[in-house]
Amino acid sequence: MKKPVIAEKAPKALTLEPGTYYWCACGRSKNQPFCDGSHQGTEFTPLPFDIDEKKEVWLCQCKHSKKKPFCDGTHRTL
Repeated sequence: MKKPVIAEKAPKALTLEPGTYYWCACGRSKNQPFCDGSHQGTEFTPLPFDIDEKKEVWLCQCKHSKKKPFCDGTHRTL
């Protein structure tokens, strides 16, 4: 399996409204940390995730978190 592109070695803090979101798993999206379809032609697919109530989240941008799409601090070791 190919490794994803590291979009940034820091999480993205966002306040999200309830809904379904699609996290970029390939690292190629120009709309990080969300998918923009740039994975087309790769083995990567976006990761859908649901937010049930408005809240602040820290989304992984290094693409190596063990708790995708959420940051677990792995970027500090890359």
